[in-house]
Amino acid sequence: MSKPDGTEDPAAAHGHRQGRMPGRRRGRRADRGTGAGRGARAAQGAWGWLKEILMIAGIALVLSFVIKTFFFRAFYIPSGSMEPTLEVNDRIFVNLLVPGPFGLERGDVVVFKDTKGWLGETAAAEVNPVSGFLAFVGLVPDSSQQHLVKRVIGLPGDTVECCDADGRILVNGEPISEPYVWPGASPSDEEFSVTVPQDKLWVLGDHRDASADSRYHEDIDGGFVDIGDVEGKTTVIAWPLGRIGIVADYHDVFAAVPADGAG
Repeated sequence: MSKPDGTEDPAAAHGHRQGRMPGRRRGRRADRGTGAGRGARAAQGAWGWLKEILMIAGIALVLSFVIKTFFFRAFYIPSGSMEPTLEVNDRIFVNLLVPGPFGLERGDVVVFKDTKGWLGETAAAEVNPVSGFLAFVGLVPDSSQQHLVKRVIGLPGDTVECCDADGRILVNGEPISEPYVWPGASPSDEEFSVTVPQDKLWVLGDHRDASADSRYHEDIDGGFVDIGDVEGKTTVIAWPLGRIGIVADYHDVFAAVPADGAG
């Protein structure tokens, strides 16, 4: 009740406020007590979170597949033919732009498909569907047994011979000193003299005593590798942690080789 001068009676105001407050408290309690509302909001939050995770995973798979198809591909090293450069169980990344936009050079370590049977008859390994899918999209290294890895010694047009009086391999008549060869091993115990045809390569393993390379397959297309079979150039050791690093190509070893022998 208001007084004549326009001010409100305190007692009346107090009673008026007391009459409104219980209703407000009951309304808040009713809102908080709606279990269906809370459940709906929780379900929406969980679905939003799941959609975000699925979207991120999908983008990662697509990016991995694109990188593996056009730029880099992972491989697993199963043998010691490239020791000490590459060791058994190393995981490597191969640059798919070589050859292609970028050319091959002597000294490059390349992975190539075994289209000529260098590996002989190999039993088909059982492929775990999950591992197969992850390898397909590029998330794990390709562990198939149908690829080899060797170092390029001769390019198209090169003449590669073994050996001079000091036991060194000659490329276009120029002897090369090979620091990447397995310590204590000779550059080659097998004599050979070849001229590399167009679109071919002459390749050797760094562990010459444990590598069945071009020297031992002269009965199969002269021991040459088709450039078209090359998957790419090995650039990085990605695993194990203690061996992560760049794979040396040793182009300087071939610096004195006459350029007119290159294809």
